[in-house]
Amino acid sequence: MLRRLGRIAAGCLTGFVILSLLLTMLYRVAPPPVTPLMLLRSAEGYGIRKNWRPLDDISPALIRAVIASEDQRFCRHFGFDWSAIEMAWEQYQSGDGGLLGASTISMQTAKNVFLWPDRTWLRKAFEAYFTALIELTWSKRRIIEVYLNVVEWGPGIYGAGAAAEHYFHKPALRLSATEAARLAAVLPDPLDRSANPPDEDVRERSAFILRQMPRLPALSPPPCGQKL
Repeated sequence: MLRRLGRIAAGCLTGFVILSLLLTMLYRVAPPPVTPLMLLRSAEGYGIRKNWRPLDDISPALIRAVIASEDQRFCRHFGFDWSAIEMAWEQYQSGDGGLLGASTISMQTAKNVFLWPDRTWLRKAFEAYFTALIELTWSKRRIIEVYLNVVEWGPGIYGAGAAAEHYFHKPALRLSATEAARLAAVLPDPLDRSANPPDEDVRERSAFILRQMPRLPALSPPPCGQKL
């Protein structure tokens, strides 16, 4: 019985690894058609509004704004910001908070594309696996391109194309720096925040992002000097 269970477990593990590798290589060149979060929100009645845009059709201001807001070390780490992870772990051990994310853009991309929204250790373990996988097989440019196209920007609104049309009635390529900063300010709480009209929290957060954007290292060609 133990031998049979071992064979089943080994088969499941092998199947998971093969499937994850196939999906990762597929999404290296093709847009993910849907994500677990999209399906969950759709079941909750929000629907799915998305409009995939290549990175060249997204305003450089939005790329800078999201990196300034979410992960200023994006161009310098290999998927994990260990200093932020250490701080989150110390806070968790001290009992001052729950299981915090300390998430990089790479980690958020892995979570959004492959996984369910949760804060359990199991989900975090899968997130670390897929983060390492996309960092090994995708360029930084591809990671930010996928992230900007699948991230949730409002109830049922996914990706820069749909967000730009919804909030500002224009293509993502034509977003100004102020509009880009407002969109980036929405990301931590997309169900309760709005880029237009912005509330006080979004205005304050977007002002901070605008101050941070010029301090980022050179991102041309965006991001991190990489091409697809």
